[in-house]
Amino acid sequence: MIHKSLSIVVATGLIGAATLLGAAPANARETEPSEPPRVELVLDVSGSMRAADIDGETRIAVAKRAFNKVVDALPENTQLGIRVLGATYPGKNKKIACKDTQQIVPVGPVNAVQAKNAIATLKPTGYTPIGLALKKAAEDLGDTGSVRRIVLITDGEDTCTPPDPCEVARELAAQGTHLVVDTLGLTPDEKTRKQLVCISTATGGTYAAAKSEQELTDRVQQLVDRAAVPPPVQPAVVTGTADCTNAPLLAPGVYTDREKISEHRYYRVAVQPDQELRASVSISLDRALNPDYGVLLKAASKDGRELVRGVDAGSGRADVLSAGLRWSADEQKADARASAEAADSDADEHGETTSTELCLIVSNSFASTATAADAPGMPVELSIDLVDASHAPDAPGLGRGFLFLLVLAIAGLVAGVLAGWITRYWVATWREN
Repeated sequence: MIHKSLSIVVATGLIGAATLLGAAPANARETEPSEPPRVELVLDVSGSMRAADIDGETRIAVAKRAFNKVVDALPENTQLGIRVLGATYPGKNKKIACKDTQQIVPVGPVNAVQAKNAIATLKPTGYTPIGLALKKAAEDLGDTGSVRRIVLITDGEDTCTPPDPCEVARELAAQGTHLVVDTLGLTPDEKTRKQLVCISTATGGTYAAAKSEQELTDRVQQLVDRAAVPPPVQPAVVTGTADCTNAPLLAPGVYTDREKISEHRYYRVAVQPDQELRASVSISLDRALNPDYGVLLKAASKDGRELVRGVDAGSGRADVLSAGLRWSADEQKADARASAEAADSDADEHGETTSTELCLIVSNSFASTATAADAPGMPVELSIDLVDASHAPDAPGLGRGFLFLLVLAIAGLVAGVLAGWITRYWVATWREN
């Protein structure tokens, strides 16, 4: 879910799996959302928003005007909602204050007048229950299968932990692949920045800081516009297993899963004799980890023999680790035959070679810090592609090599004789003169 790209580069499957043997493979197909993308703006209205340090005005005044401009410029198909936190309870009872979050505009086609009136009444008041507000915002957006986006705008870190907003973001991301949280910090300090980066990273979102009204307006508008355009491909959700026997059989495509620290997850892929497997994996490091870590992608035969591996490792700050591999039966015929024999599938009743079923294993050598939770697992994106095998040209045989040496020897002999005759003729001519 790096710096290497968050997103990481993956290949989309091009070859169908109708001819694969065994159980029907999981398919990662491009799907259309059931309804337009949905987005909810979550605005911090806690007491700190009274600070007058943005262009000489209060943070809340700048945020209100930015919201109004965004509402006026909304794309027609946008399903927008607005939720606030810390907006109503002025007291000191933290138990009550940390439940202070309300949806002031329901998610749906926006009535601009209604939205502006709701925003105009906001006054900086209480605490900052970001974790709870994120949970409620996810409930507001529902789970209709469409792309969902939360845009969190705050000037400070959560003051109501638990629940920890980073843990909430990871839990929300683990529930599906269609929810993204983008975060915007209004003149944020370092602690706030780290928390907002953690929230956005956990869900594949973005973080930005705004120190002026124009920056805030532009950034919110950009995020809302982006939410209105669904991504072209949504990875299919798949669950790897602890061994190869019961692992899901994957067709070409892009998949998403979750892997815990030091866990091994197994998948299966069937490769035809004339095909080459190309696979890659990316793991998003959405929490603090100890230095010196790595990710391993390995292809093995069903009897456990390793065929090929790809590995990536890091020590400093990284957002994503990626590894890839390629394998074809044509390049490793001995391994393919042995694997097929182990699976009793090296030939059909007509004596023709059938597919080789491989195990793909994704594992990691991560170690968490004392404060990092193990669950939910870190986001994994797995890419599977099957292409025509690249046949290596045949090398010259032993006979061809000797023939080449013989031709060189004869050519050298002829050249030597000619050189001798020419030299003798030149010497004889020189003496006569």
